[in-house]
Amino acid sequence: MPKFCANLTFLWTEVDFLARFEKAAQAGFTGVEFALPYAFPAAEIAERLRRHRLEPVLHNLPSGDWDQGERGIACLPDRVGEFQDGVGQAIAYAKALKCRQLNCLAGIAPAGVPADRVERTLVDNLRFAAQALDKEGIRLLVEPINTIDIPGFYLSRSAQTLRVLDAVGHSNAFLQFDIYHMQVMEGDLTRSLRTHVKRIAHLQLADNPGRNEPGTGEIHYPNLFRFIDEAGYTGWIGCEYKPLKGTDAGLGWVKAYLK
Repeated sequence: MPKFCANLTFLWTEVDFLARFEKAAQAGFTGVEFALPYAFPAAEIAERLRRHRLEPVLHNLPSGDWDQGERGIACLPDRVGEFQDGVGQAIAYAKALKCRQLNCLAGIAPAGVPADRVERTLVDNLRFAAQALDKEGIRLLVEPINTIDIPGFYLSRSAQTLRVLDAVGHSNAFLQFDIYHMQVMEGDLTRSLRTHVKRIAHLQLADNPGRNEPGTGEIHYPNLFRFIDEAGYTGWIGCEYKPLKGTDAGLGWVKAYLK
């Protein structure tokens, strides 16, 4: 049976971030994920995790200036030093929170930079991160994202991302497969999940269109969950969606799985 963690960047946004941990526990979740914890002291987040008996499943490496439209810096040749510093910061948070997975957003491809230099920068940065995280027992994840929501995002398909990971050549680099993003970009979800399951360390979900909860769009999630089980995936599935009419009102789809 799939196990689901609540994404606290997307869910219960009507309350402050630190208050969302209690909301997740009250809803029946035992795991949580979030994008960028760095605006809050790690000790405060760790205290909420302990208080509500929640497992920290995943957070992201620092991703540049989010408010200014940056969506990761791993592919930017002029930001290598900043990327490496961010790896150190992410490790410090992950160790404080006892989080065993970190996700890297590649970023938006920079204009005017040769494609081979952009990819070489990304590969070198991911290799650096994979090695640094491996020493701490933390897995590196890399996520392709659709180019409708984030135009120009450098990694947008599963096969493309796996080709980059092959070039990285480190056993501690895995695919984070977001079902919503891959439905937008390539479809054929079941075949893709079955083919790549051994290289997928984490799944995330939302329905399409709208990026709302399962049951609001075109993806037949009950069947997909069965196929995910049959493929042998035993990791977490992150609920990274925008609730259509409020988080609690839209949790009917997951309640049976949380019992």
